[in-house]
Amino acid sequence: MNEINKIRDIGASMLSDANKSDLQDFGSFYLSRFLGFKVSYEDNKCLVNFEAKPPMFNPQGTLHGGIIATAMDVSMGHLLYNTTGAGATLEMNIKYLLPIKEGNVLCEGSFLKPGKTISFLQSHLHRTDGKLAAYASATWIPFKK
Repeated sequence: MNEINKIRDIGASMLSDANKSDLQDFGSFYLSRFLGFKVSYEDNKCLVNFEAKPPMFNPQGTLHGGIIATAMDVSMGHLLYNTTGAGATLEMNIKYLLPIKEGNVLCEGSFLKPGKTISFLQSHLHRTDGKLAAYASATWIPFKK
């Protein structure tokens, strides 16, 4: 099987996983299922774990920056939701440090400073080898209850 067919098969499997449910909830919404995100919480952190797969790669053969940004945004947004309630990203700044060519990826979202009207969060994304591949900081606004 050639490389293009392998990528198509993996992409079809990703699509099938996303379509297994109609849920649009924290921890299981369409995009997170499509990308294979597994969300968990530990020690005031939100962990987003997923496997880097070829359909997620840019033409250079590394994990696309948009996928990285999405995973980091999810790690922070889910943490905010789990501790404070729903909110929205006001701004996010990302630094890309190392390429990801394969393997398991782990994001750790945590608070820099929680607040009632504005919260500051961060996320660190690690490759399979444990090296820091990207980090982000973001400002969030909690939705009024």
